[in-house]
Amino acid sequence: MANNAGDDQYLPIAILIDELKNDDALRRLNSIQRLGTIALALGEERTRSELLPFLIENNDDEDEVLLAMAEELGKFVPYVGGPPFGHTLLQPLEQLSQVEETVVRDKAVESLCKVAEQLPNSSIGEHFLPLIKRLSQGEWFTSRVSACGLFAVAYTRSTAAQQSDLRQLYTQLCHDETPMVRRAAAQKLGPFAAVLERDAVSRDLLPLFTDLTSDDQDSVRLLAVESCGAFAAALSKDDCSASLLPVVQKFAQDKSWRVRYNVAAQMVPLCEALGSEMTRAELVPAYIKLLEDSEAEVRIAAAGKVSAFSRMLTPPLIVSQVGANVHLVAAAAGAGVAIPAACLQVQQQE
Repeated sequence: MANNAGDDQYLPIAILIDELKNDDALRRLNSIQRLGTIALALGEERTRSELLPFLIENNDDEDEVLLAMAEELGKFVPYVGGPPFGHTLLQPLEQLSQVEETVVRDKAVESLCKVAEQLPNSSIGEHFLPLIKRLSQGEWFTSRVSACGLFAVAYTRSTAAQQSDLRQLYTQLCHDETPMVRRAAAQKLGPFAAVLERDAVSRDLLPLFTDLTSDDQDSVRLLAVESCGAFAAALSKDDCSASLLPVVQKFAQDKSWRVRYNVAAQMVPLCEALGSEMTRAELVPAYIKLLEDSEAEVRIAAAGKVSAFSRMLTPPLIVSQVGANVHLVAAAAGAGVAIPAACLQVQQQE
């Protein structure tokens, strides 16, 4: 009986191994989706010593299976013994963050962030920061792309010296020779700026933002513009006026309509950061250009912000500037755009 009981203890891991090696991808997927149940049956120590090494050695599978594995491991901190042992999950997730399939990498990065949020500060410095460095300096672009999504979660948990290293690593990624890496760096620049000190944003990240918004790849500029709102919130009003405002004015006329579309989407947070006076003096012409854009998608995006934008203006300015383009705003009303009262008065007078 004792031997049978001992054999039963190994049954869950035996079933997992057997089904993960099954020729039927659906069986393997179902097995991965039961990882939590299997971990509970094994206990924390055997999960760390048996289950995780098995997953590390058997991570060459169909994308659907790897995606499920990446998602499940993000919930695994309680199964490995809680936050003090959460670092044991980093290796399998690091491997998954480097695969070719984008959705798997993205899910692995998401799970790495979930795990990192639960790690003690000592584990951040000992385990998570070296992981970021390895990915940032990886030979394949996939690892460098994934690294971009990990900086924000680690930064506030790091020492001053470690924070300086993180900023330097991020600078390298923003200047990477591979457009896909620069695109990822541009996409995550806003979240990274949101956790930095104001001086560090102005000194270290603002030049990177300027470089990325001048990139020769439309897709990089497109994603860099999306971080305008985060930069506007992180910078002082003087820095916004001196550095951010010229970028927005320039990209309101960018050759790519997608970039102009993103400028329209970022207009309101920028106005809120600059204040009413600066908005009236500097942003109205750029906004009017977006309302008059040759692409319908840009006009609709701009018109969708007309109520929020108009709250920063005086009624006479609404009438003379926005009201002069009221027919464009009215044309977008069919897309659910609310028209300010002052504009409606102009429309009725016409």
